[in-house]
Amino acid sequence: MLNTLPIDITFVDKEDTVRYFSQPKERLFPRAKAVIGRKVQQCHPQKSVHLVNQILDDFKSGKRDSAEFWIDAKGRNIHIRYFAVRNSAGRYLGCVEATQDVTEIQKLKGEKRLLEPS
Repeated sequence: MLNTLPIDITFVDKEDTVRYFSQPKERLFPRAKAVIGRKVQQCHPQKSVHLVNQILDDFKSGKRDSAEFWIDAKGRNIHIRYFAVRNSAGRYLGCVEATQDVTEIQKLKGEKRLLEPS
């Protein structure tokens, strides 16, 4: 089901270990199955690990519940969002990363109603 969405989804548990990633038809940042069980910090460029750690620390402390940024990658506008996953008592369980190419979405104007021709 999640592989159908045009979004890359990754789940990282409370110990910062990658537990799941979706495999959509056109993955924005390729991932090998070998990342499952690895620390998420090992999946990011060294120059950004301190930012990943800050986001995770903020999630764990309850300081924030989400973080987002966007980048230009090979002429495409990529929107990357992180969401803290918490149980009903508010305890941190991990986080979800959602990465989406929003290049075409940013071009939308006006309205298009359901089932209207493009």
